Amino acid sequence: MNMDTIEQIINNIWVQRIFWSVLTILSSTLIYVIFSHILAAREKRSTKIFSNKKNRTFLKMLKSVIRYFLIILTALIILQIFGVNVTSMLAGVGIIGIIIGFAIQDALKDIIKGLDIISDNYYNVGDVIKFGDITGKVIAVGLKTTKLQDVSTGNSVSIANRNIDQVEVVSDAIYLNIPLPYELPVESAEKILKDAIDVISKHRNVKKAELLGLNKLNDSSMDYLICVNCDPILKLSIRRFALRTIATTLEDNKISIPYPQLDIHTHK
Repeated sequence: MNMDTIEQIINNIWVQRIFWSVLTILSSTLIYVIFSHILAAREKRSTKIFSNKKNRTFLKMLKSVIRYFLIILTALIILQIFGVNVTSMLAGVGIIGIIIGFAIQDALKDIIKGLDIISDNYYNVGDVIKFGDITGKVIAVGLKTTKLQDVSTGNSVSIANRNIDQVEVVSDAIYLNIPLPYELPVESAEKILKDAIDVISKHRNVKKAELLGLNKLNDSSMDYLICVNCDPILKLSIRRFALRTIATTLEDNKISIPYPQLDIHTHK
């Protein structure tokens, strides 16, 4: 291949366009990688030092915004490289823009709701939320979707941000109503339950356990309310552990849990 041929190839308009397009894509990718590393380092510091869920959620959202921005900017630059007058195109959207707006209205709703999630602190990365039959831990909040890890299957699930009105944030509190017989004095009942709570509190996954007091007077029992706080993902297992601890403590103190009884009188 002689120099004239090489020069013709270099000066070819399509070769130049492809070259600058590839260079634009590589530059955008490099910028995104750099920003991703910066945000990942910031998130790591936030997780270890501040443990700020909202901060981590904002960083993940920012990463999503940067990705979409670079994609749009790269596309516009490439169009300009290939001779499309981007300025005139953007200025003359008119009715086409309205049609496109209707076509992408769901996506716009997702983006708006995604911003609402951050600004209103609806939920954050690390929270456990429930959507329909799915209960999962939030692993990422993007502009359009929220990604969950299903607590029952471990699968990754994505839900559209526009559905946040149907989302429930699962608290870390477990409330237990414990029925005890009227024959048991209140002070004795509270002492026995506090003994059980001391055992529950020592579980490595229990944040806090406390007796809230007498909650209800039933026909055959007095109900005492206990609150146990733990990671929402572990609520089922901690609930079973707490109930078993309370039951064995009552057994050790020879106290039977009351239950409704029906007296039947027969006439001969």
